[in-house]
Amino acid sequence: MIALEDAVMEIIVNAGQSRSLCFEALQAARQSDFDLATRLLKEADGYARQAHHMQTKLIEQDAGEARQPMTLIMVHAQDHLMTSLLARELTEEIIHLYQR
Repeated sequence: MIALEDAVMEIIVNAGQSRSLCFEALQAARQSDFDLATRLLKEADGYARQAHHMQTKLIEQDAGEARQPMTLIMVHAQDHLMTSLLARELTEEIIHLYQR
């Protein structure tokens, strides 16, 4: 069984790193360094995968039976993950606009 506090922190840290890398990619694209932007997005994807993997483990552990307590910190972790995923999608679209 995964410790909830450890899982939540892993989601927050990895999602936050992914989001930060997305914004670094935007900065690189703004300076027309599209190779760097692409590398940063790939790195961001790795962190997002780690966060999503931990989220999936928690969901499996819960098995739809509400075995995981819903805490404010858990909601916070989910918020971090979802905003980082949205940042990733928007970053890619904005980079395409910069390339035009």
